Amino acid sequence: MYVAVKGGEAAIRNAHRLLADRRRGDRSVPALRLDQIVEQLGLGVDRVMSEGALYDRELAALAIVQARGDLIEAIFLVRAYRTTLPRFGYTRPVDTAAMLAERRVSATYKDLPGGQMLGPTFDYTHRLLDPELAEGSEVPEPELRDEAVEAMPRVSDILGGEGLIEPDGAMPAGHVTGDITREPTEFPMERDTRLQALSRGDEGFLLALAYSTQRGYARSHPFVGEIRIGEVELELEVPELDFPVTLGRIRVTECQMVNQFHGSAKVPQEFTRGYGLVFGQSERKAMAMSLCDRALRARELGEDITAAAQDEEFVISHSDNVQATGFVEHLKLPHYVDFQAELDLVRRMRAEHEAAHGGGERKEAAE
Repeated sequence: MYVAVKGGEAAIRNAHRLLADRRRGDRSVPALRLDQIVEQLGLGVDRVMSEGALYDRELAALAIVQARGDLIEAIFLVRAYRTTLPRFGYTRPVDTAAMLAERRVSATYKDLPGGQMLGPTFDYTHRLLDPELAEGSEVPEPELRDEAVEAMPRVSDILGGEGLIEPDGAMPAGHVTGDITREPTEFPMERDTRLQALSRGDEGFLLALAYSTQRGYARSHPFVGEIRIGEVELELEVPELDFPVTLGRIRVTECQMVNQFHGSAKVPQEFTRGYGLVFGQSERKAMAMSLCDRALRARELGEDITAAAQDEEFVISHSDNVQATGFVEHLKLPHYVDFQAELDLVRRMRAEHEAAHGGGERKEAAE
């Protein structure tokens, strides 16, 4: 990771003061409060938490303010803060089947056990600017009805009950789950570590790759089996206790993608899977992640690797927006010595070229 380099101290101090001034803006306008950002810019907060790999809504809101709304810079700030925190342990695998869902939709079954829940979504809104929002009009609270909560079996479990979809990626006995924040990246990756990298990968990059798979640059033919948004419990096993301790709930978005079927003369045809899970409400990211996950399983499923989305090293190495930002933005920092060296080299090579060919070129020009 490339970060800031040393330079003129006075100039840097002045740049920091100017940045703080521009961040505050017009003093006649009230300063933003963190609770306003948490409550009213929630999707931006969720993205910063997800790609920053730290679930804390207020810290994400603080990072957004400090970064003047630049979400990638805010993600960088959250990642940097995360490295200072102590590690107490690992929670048990989250049971998303027990999610307290506020949104649950399927594109594969119209009528499914537990029903469809539209929840908070832009899917059915008109993409027209609403001038009433500019006036600060109060929005009436939605009418909620008390209804019995039905069991919500997964669409993948329904298909699995008929043997129509592959088993849900159980790892070998004794497999220790990887941790990309503590272990160096090595290729090829196990699917668990690859999913970690995709979960905190840049939404725009993964979205573009997911789009490419739908345009024929990988074999996937996807259907959204199910998208769920809701709260799940986190449990921690404490050695001194015989039962797990519940730490609290977090909101997550899960996408189960039903993809291109495969089979052989010995194995009957069955659908394959793609999976996405991210912090907060971010179904576009979860869908893009699940499409990329399926594309990256090409080698495992015996498919030809013909597209960028199927190239594990390409996708994982370039999906991290903090790393990408460091490499791209370091170019604007001083490179005087390097450039002068190349400038001198080009001048010397041009002088040698003119010495070798200059006379002949002048003679041809005269003729």
